[in-house]
Parts: sequence; structure tokens; C-alpha cells
Amino acid sequence: MYKGLIRALGAMVALVALYSLLGFLILPGVALRIANQQLAQYATVPAHLQRIELNPFSLELTLWGLQIGEPGKEQVGFERLYANLALDSVWNGALHLTAVELDKPRSEVLFAKGGQLNLTQLFKLPPSEAKPEQPPSDPFPLRIGSIKLKEGYLHFQDERPSEPIEFLYDNMNLELKNLSTLPDDNADMTLVAKGPYGGQIDWSGTISLSPIASEGTLKVTDGKMKAFWPYVRDAVPLVLEEGVISLDTHYTFNLSKETDLLLDNTSVKVAPFAIKAPDGRQLVRLANLEVSDTSIDLAKQKVIVGKIRSDKLETWAALEKDGQLDWQKLFASQPAKATPKEKAEPAAAEPTPAEKAAQAPSKPWQVLLKDVQLRNYNVHLADRSQKEPVALDVGPLNVDLQGFDSLNQSPFTLKLDTGVGKQGKLQAAGQVNLAPVWAKLDVSTRDIDLRVAQAYISPFILLELRSGMLASDLKVDLKSTEPLAFNVTGKAQVNQLHTLDTIKSRDFVKWQQVNVDGLSYVHGDALSIDKVTLLQPYARFIINEDRTTNVNDLLIPQPADAPAAKAAKPASSDKPLGIHIGQIDINDGSANFADLSLTPNFATAVQQLNGQIGTIDNRKPNPAKVDIKGKVDRYAPVTIKGALNPFNPLASLDIATSFKRVELTTLTPYSGKFAGFRIRKGRLNLDLHYLITNGQLKAENKVVVEQLQLGEKVDSPDAVDLPIRLAVALLKDTEGKISIELPVTGDLNNPQFSVMPIVWQSLRNLVLRAAQAPFKFIGGLIAGGGSEDLGTVAFAPGSSELTGDAQSSLDKLASALKERPELRLEIEGTSAQTSDGPLIAQQRLDREYQATWYKILQRRGDKVPANASMLVVDDSDKPAMLEGIYRTRLKQQPPAEWEQLGRDERTAKLREAVIKSWAESAALLRTLGQERASSIKDYLVDKGKLEDDRVYFIDTTLGKAESDGRVITPMHLDAE
Repeated sequence: MYKGLIRALGAMVALVALYSLLGFLILPGVALRIANQQLAQYATVPAHLQRIELNPFSLELTLWGLQIGEPGKEQVGFERLYANLALDSVWNGALHLTAVELDKPRSEVLFAKGGQLNLTQLFKLPPSEAKPEQPPSDPFPLRIGSIKLKEGYLHFQDERPSEPIEFLYDNMNLELKNLSTLPDDNADMTLVAKGPYGGQIDWSGTISLSPIASEGTLKVTDGKMKAFWPYVRDAVPLVLEEGVISLDTHYTFNLSKETDLLLDNTSVKVAPFAIKAPDGRQLVRLANLEVSDTSIDLAKQKVIVGKIRSDKLETWAALEKDGQLDWQKLFASQPAKATPKEKAEPAAAEPTPAEKAAQAPSKPWQVLLKDVQLRNYNVHLADRSQKEPVALDVGPLNVDLQGFDSLNQSPFTLKLDTGVGKQGKLQAAGQVNLAPVWAKLDVSTRDIDLRVAQAYISPFILLELRSGMLASDLKVDLKSTEPLAFNVTGKAQVNQLHTLDTIKSRDFVKWQQVNVDGLSYVHGDALSIDKVTLLQPYARFIINEDRTTNVNDLLIPQPADAPAAKAAKPASSDKPLGIHIGQIDINDGSANFADLSLTPNFATAVQQLNGQIGTIDNRKPNPAKVDIKGKVDRYAPVTIKGALNPFNPLASLDIATSFKRVELTTLTPYSGKFAGFRIRKGRLNLDLHYLITNGQLKAENKVVVEQLQLGEKVDSPDAVDLPIRLAVALLKDTEGKISIELPVTGDLNNPQFSVMPIVWQSLRNLVLRAAQAPFKFIGGLIAGGGSEDLGTVAFAPGSSELTGDAQSSLDKLASALKERPELRLEIEGTSAQTSDGPLIAQQRLDREYQATWYKILQRRGDKVPANASMLVVDDSDKPAMLEGIYRTRLKQQPPAEWEQLGRDERTAKLREAVIKSWAESAALLRTLGQERASSIKDYLVDKGKLEDDRVYFIDTTLGKAESDGRVITPMHLDAE
């Protein structure tokens, strides 16, 4: 028995020894050799396993030094792989490993340019035989008590993108506890991965293999976005300058039925971030973006973002010359790239309708944004489509958004606060809905610089917008976008508007402030304004040398096919916009008017314009009341009162305009051009009343000129060829006033009818009538004067005595001249040889008889009267005296043949010769003319009580007698 025991023990020792030899030495050696042989046979690169250790008693297996790849460039390997098999694997029906440890594993994951993966090329494996499909079976039963990965090394490189991707984790540590393929077994997992370039990964939680499920937390710290950005850049042409992302989330993952992934309590942080275009243009710079309290439910297709906080984003956008955004062109320029698989495979056939229906998404994703805050954003906008590029900076921009729902189950709240330009402010707050689109916003602006509109004005008008600030408080109610429908109510204000014409660098239109209160706009239907208040408005209107205006000069001609010209033509079927303005107030307005077509140039100014314009409504026929007052050149008052309909002035207009005490010296350019004289002194009062009813004009123009004095003469080709000074004197009354009424009537519907030419022609005709027929003109100034011509006096042949009719006419003339104190009368004594000659010769002969007889009586010593004209000469004494008169006055002897004649016949011949001589005497005729002029003046001075210094004699003339023998003595008027 003892020997049997000894033999049994010996056998056991031998078996143990053999087991030990086999386990510790032979099996590891054989396994190492077989492993290296297999590696050598199938590996395409150098591959080697250093050694294998097996503890047959503890069932511990250790592999050392696996290296696959060129020395120094190993692609796969590890320093040690340790596994410990538990004995209960025999009776529990599942492989049980108490521990698995992997030290310093090394992996090189490399994708070549053509898409080949290095790991798939490490071995040449024999083709596997096709096996019939089998129903899915339960996974191999496996339980691992602990899995540890220490100091792992992972190098990833992908040369498929346009820019190679490479990242490295050289310190990866993984620990799994109680990993099992048995149903409903969960393993605790911890993973920490670190790399030299940041992007640490911390992963902890539970994992189940049957079914595949996991729950835990995942954290990525300071991940460099450049590591994966080439994938993004190949999809969108954006160059990443810098980008750091951090992620922290709790997750639940389950594949028991379908892919079920839930991320909750997720937070993402991006700080900083910057991208640019391929050409180097800056696109976006972001200081910080934090997304927190977020959940993503893959099964429900729902994303809930609790908070978004972002700070200091700066971005740039520009509208190019072709009308496209630079961002739009940037993405449009990116060509679609096919994957190697897509290149190799032919295009798939067009799917059937059933396949399309199966592929169609059954449910849209829902994104909820609960609380979004964007702070200190800056947007740099540019418009390069204009001839002059426009730049506008928007910021700092602050946005608050709450309750956004991508499925539009409820509207979201929006609040926006930003700067616009250097000093502008824009605020908006309210509710917005996306489907259907509607919004209700309160919009407020302050100090928006209107000069940004300069580039859009320049192509149409040569106007420089020097300044202008917009402020508003509006409520915007957007009802839909297709068709566009919205309402705007509130008030607006434009301050410090100042425009300058770029041709002459002169002010064009400006104002201190314009307030628009009670604004209500319904898109496409009506614009209503309760009140418009203009503070210190100003406008300049200039007539150029060529009779064009400054407005014509500023307008830039547009081609007929220009887009703006086409857009300006409304569709004939469109309903006209209803415009209602309750009231317009003008406070301290002014205007400048200049006429450069005159020499010297004319210029005047209107200041202190104040007043109101009543309700204007293009849908109602009621005219608007007008009541405006102002002053011309500071002192001359102007009033405009009445009513008008600016949308249809031909239907109804009743406007009365009054100018008082306007200094006429400002009108010197007009008087020089049209009258040929400067104005030295004078004031103008003008009252205009224009009444239009259904296109029928009835106008009253009343002009009163006070103390007008003409200055020196001006050479002007346009001046009327009239005695202007006389016309002025004719028109002036005793107070130095000129009063003129010029009524105008006509049909304004007639395109040939024009008011101003009629007014000018009426005024010209008045001056012409006064200058050409001054005595008729002044005759109409007195009661009963009618149109009688008071410019002539008729005398009986040979007489200078005034008849009764002549005296009556001179009485009227005297009265009329008293009404026109600046007129002076010129009398032109006139005689006619045919009518006056024989009579004045007979009168002269009778005086000669009296003078000769007076001398005879004196020599005889007879008593004589005081004057020879008082004598009566007897006819019997006349023949003797006639002989002496003939010889003395004709200074010749009677012809010899007369000696043969009888006494009576000789006397007749002598008398005929004397009468003929004196009838042709210019001296006698002149004397008669002077006597007639004297008779007229004496009567006007003595009877008419006219100042003698206003009556002048001008040289006598020899005229022609009337058919009845009367001789007309003309008179003339002149101005002092």
C-alpha cells in the first residue's frame, strides 16, 4: 500500500511536472512559434510577437511585445496583453475572465488618398467560403470581471480630404468592470484619453452588450476643431483659423429595438472660433458660445436647448456687383465631391414611387430654444453693387430669444438691441411665428444716419446727403409673407437733414426737424399720418442762365430699360395707395429763389414761414385748408390762405396769396431785362386769388407798387420798346402808388392754356396801352372821362381862341393830371398854312392898315386912341395905304404892267400879292401856333388850377388842317 501510495504520488508529481512543463514552457513556445509563423504568412508588413507566458495553475495568459509594421513605424502593437480565466467557466456555461489588461496598445489608423485603410492591408487573408444565411443566434456567453487599457496610443491620419486630417492620443486609459454578453448585464466603464494637442476625453458609465446599450457621461475638454475641420471644409469652403470645442453630456443609448439615443444635460462650449474664406477674407470671429441644459432625443426627433449664451461674435457680409451675397457665391462655388465608392459604383436607377415614399421622412425634427442670449455681436455689412460701395456696421448687437419652436406650435419672443453705424440705435421686441409667418414687434430707432443712403441716391440725382438722423417708435404687425401683408403704426422723426447739390455746392433742401405723428401704414392699401410738423424747413430754387432749373440739373437721365425705370412704372391694375395726412405744420421755414438768366442776377429769400395745411386725403374730394405766413427778405410779410386738393388741383382750388412791402430793388434784374431800367426805389404789394372749379380758372391778380423810382437805363435785348418812365408816371396816382388789376379766366383742361403767359401779356398790354395812348388812359381815370382822347385841342382857322368843347376837354385833362402828379404836359403849338395862312394874312393886313392910319393921325395931330388896334379904317383910305404896304413889306415896286390897270383892279392885284406873301410867312404861322399853345396853358393854369411848371411848350410845327378847316394842336405827356 505504501508503495502504491508512493507510485501514485510519483505519478502525480510527474503529471504536475509534465503539466507545468507543458503549460509554462512547451505551450507558450509552440503558441509563440505558430503565432509568428501565421504572422509571417499572412502579414504584409513585418510582424512579430516577442513572447507568450502562460500560468497553467492560475490560468493567466500574457502576450508580450506584439509589433506589426516596419520597425520604428509599427502600425499595430502592444507591450503586454494579460488575461485571467476563471475556473467557474467550466460549470457556469459562460467564458469567465476575471481580468483583462492591455498595456501600451498602439494603433495607427491611416486612410490613404484613394480611401484605402492601412489596417485592412496588414494581412492577406484567404477568401472565406460562402455560407448560407442563418438565423441570428445568441451571442457567445462571455463574462469579464475587469478590463483595463493602460497608456494606449492612437494615431489617426486621413489623407482623403483636401487637407489631411491627423490627431493623436498618446495616453488612453480604459477600465471596464463586469462586462458580459449575457442578457441584461451591465458593465461599469471609465475612459480617459489625453493627447499632446488637447481634446481630452472623459467617458464614464455603464455598457451592456446584450442588448447593446449604454448610459453614462461623456466629456470632451478643449477639443481642437482643426483636427476634423477638413471634413467640414470639403463640404463648405470655410477656412478655420482657430476653434476650440468642449462637450459635456449625459447619454442613454439602446439598440434593443431601434436606435434609441438620448442626450440630456448636454452643454457645448466653443471658445474661441474664427473662420475665413479661401481668399483670406474674414468671415466670422467668435469669442464665446455656450449651449447648456440641452437634450437630444433621437427616437422622438426632438432637440431641446435650454440656454444659449454667446458673446462677441464678429462677422462680415457683402453684396457683390452682380447682386449676390459673397456668402452665397462662396457656397455656390464649392463643387460637389464624390466619394471613392460613388466614383466606382454606377449611378443608381431612379427609385420607384413606392421607394420614394419609403425613403421620405415620416416625422420632422423639432427644435426648441428656450432661452437664447447673444451679446456684443458686430456685423460688418457692405454693398458693392453700387458705384460707390456702402459700408454699414451693426453692433454691438444684443439678441434675446425665448420659446422658439421649429414646428411652430407656439410663437417665440424676440428682443433685439443694436447700434447702427457710429451712433444709431435700433431696438425691436415682440412675438414672431414662422409657419405661418407672422410677427408683432415694437421697433424703435434713434439717430440712424441717413447718409448710408447716399450711394442709392447718387445714380439718380446729383445730390449730396450731408446729414440726416432718423428716429422712430413703430409697431410692426406682419401678417404674412406670401402675399406680403403688414401694418406699421407709430411715429417717426428726421433730424438735421441737409442736402447739397454737387454741381454748385449749394444747399438744396434741409430742415432742422420733421416729425411724423400718428403714422399708420397698411401695405399696398393706405398710408395715414395724423400730423406732420416741419421745423425750420428750407429749399432753394434756381433758374439757370439757359432758363433751366437747378432741379433739372440735378436729375440724372435714366435709360428707358433701366431696372429703376421699370420698377417706377406701376401696374395699371394696381390699386392706388390711399394717402391721408391730417395736418401739416410749418415752423420758421425759409426758401431761396434765384434767377441767373438775368443780368444782374436776381435773388430773394423768404423767411419766417409759419402756418398750417389742413387735411389731405386722395380718396376724398374735400380740399385742404392752407394758412401760411412769412416774410420776404425779413421784412415784407407774405400770407397764403385758402384751400386746395394737392392730388387733384384742377378739381378744386381756392388760394389767396398776399405779399406786402416787398422791396422792388430786388426785382432790378427783371426790370433791367424786360423794361430796360434798374429800380432805384419802390415797394410791391401783391394780392393773388386763384379759384379753380372743375378745371375752370378764375384768377384775380392785384398789384400795388408804392413809390417806384426808376434808375439808370440798362441795355437789354429783351426789353420792351416803350416809354417806360412815361408808363410808370401814367400809372402812379397822387400817393405815388400804381394799382393794377389783372383778371385771368380760362380752361385748365386745355393743354394750350397757360396762366403766366396770359398774366404777362395782360401786364404788357396795359403798359403798351398807357404808353401808346396816354391821354385816353388818363381820361379813364376821372369820372365821366370814358375813353375820350384828351391829347388834342381844335382851333378855328386863324384863331387861337378856345372853343367851349376845347375848354371842357381841358377841364378833364387838368383833373386827370392832378391824379398823376409825376406827369408833365407838353403843348405843341400848331398852325396850317392852307387853313390859317389866308386868315392870318388878312389879319396882318388889317393891322397894317390900322398902324399906317395911326401914324397918319399922329402926324396930323389928331386925337388917337391908346392902341392902333382900336382904330377903324375907312375902306376908301385903304387903297392908298396898300401901295405903301406893298412896297414896304414886299420890298419891291409893283410890276410896270399894273400901271395900265384900273384903280380897283390894281388895288386887287396889290392886295392879292400882299395876302399871298403873308399867308406863306413862317413867322406868322409860328406866332399863331405859339398863341394857341399859350391859350391852352393859360386856361389850364388859370381855370384848371394846374401848376404852371408842369406845362411845357415845345417847338411849334406846321400841320395840316382838318377837312372842315380846323387846326388840331397836339399835346404830349412826359414823366418828370
